[in-house]
Amino acid sequence: MSQPLIIAEAGVNHNGQADLAFGLVEAAAKAGADVVKFQTFKAELLVTADAPKAEYQQRATGARESQYAMLKRLELSADLHHELKREAERLGLEFLSTAFDSQSLRFLVEEVGLKRLKLPSGELTNAPFVLEHARTGAELIVSTGMANLAEIEQALGVIAFGRIAGADEQPSVDAFKAAYASAEGQAALKSGVTLLHCTSDYPAAPQAINLRAMDTLSAAFGLPVGYSDHTLGIAMSIAAVARGARVVEKHFTLDRHLEGPDHAASLEPDELTQMIRGIRDVSKALGDGIKRPQAAELSTARVARKSLVARVPIRAGEPFTTDNLTVMRPGTGLSPIGYWELLGKTARRDYPAGSLIVD
Repeated sequence: MSQPLIIAEAGVNHNGQADLAFGLVEAAAKAGADVVKFQTFKAELLVTADAPKAEYQQRATGARESQYAMLKRLELSADLHHELKREAERLGLEFLSTAFDSQSLRFLVEEVGLKRLKLPSGELTNAPFVLEHARTGAELIVSTGMANLAEIEQALGVIAFGRIAGADEQPSVDAFKAAYASAEGQAALKSGVTLLHCTSDYPAAPQAINLRAMDTLSAAFGLPVGYSDHTLGIAMSIAAVARGARVVEKHFTLDRHLEGPDHAASLEPDELTQMIRGIRDVSKALGDGIKRPQAAELSTARVARKSLVARVPIRAGEPFTTDNLTVMRPGTGLSPIGYWELLGKTARRDYPAGSLIVD
C-alpha cells in the first residue's frame, strides 16, 4: 500500500505575520509532511461586515470583534503566497491553499499555479463555487464536514458536470444529475477527486468522529477517501489511516498558546512529528492483506513450533505408538499435524529418545 498524503494544515495560524508563516512551512517540512496548506480569502468577499464569529472562534478570540475584522487581520498578501510556495518547494513540500472566494480561487490557479485544490466543507453546497473548482481541471480534495450522502452526491454531480460539459451547456440540477449518472462523469470523478470525511467542530470530540463513515463514503461513491481531523491529539488521524484513509489533514501551530481562532485545537511541531511517524508506521503495517508467514517469522517458527519426537528409544521395524511418540520443540522435523497418520506405521531407522522423527 502506498503511503497516504499528509497535509499539515497551517491555515490561519500565521496570525497574518510573515515570520510565523515561514516558520510553519519549516516546521511542516521537519515533521515529514507531504503538503503544507494555508487559507486564501478576501474578507470583504467572504463575510458581511457585521457577521458574528463561530462559537469556537468566540471561545478562542472573544465575541466583541466581528468575524470580518478577525479575517481581515488573517489575510495573506499575494506576494507572500508566492514566497511561501517557493520556500515550501525548496524544502520538498507541496504548497497548497484553500480558496474561500472566487477571486482567491482564480489567483491560486492562474497566478500561484496550483494543480491541486481543497474544497472546504463549508463550500460543499455552494454549487457555483464547486463548479468553478471543477472547471479549473485541478485535482480536487473535497471535504464533507456537515454533509449527508445526498449533499455529497449533489456536489459530485456539479464536479462531474464541470469536468465534462461544454462551455455552452447550461448548469442545472438536472444537468448535474445527468453528468453524475454518466459513464463519462464517473470516469472524470475517479480520475481526480478524493473525499475527506470530517466533523466540523473545533475541537471535535471522539464520540462525534464516526470513522466508519469513511467506509460508507468509499462504498457509496467509489472514490479515494481521507480524513480531515479536528480532534485534539494524534490518535484519530492514525486510526483513520488504519481504516484506509489515503489523505490525512491536520491543523498545526508553532505554539498552541498564541492568540488566534485555530491555535488551541492544533498540534504543536513535536506532536505533528509524532503523528506523521505513527501514520507512516501504520501505513507500512497494513500490508497487502494476504495472510502468510512473513520472512521475519521464519526463524521464530523453527524455534517456537514443535515436531514429532521419539519419547523413548524406537528401533527400526517397531510401530509408532502413543507411548513412544511425543511432540516437542524445535519445529524443524515432521509437523505434529501428521501425528495420527504416523501411528501404527513402522520406523525405518533407529531413533534415540528425544530425536526428531523424519519418516
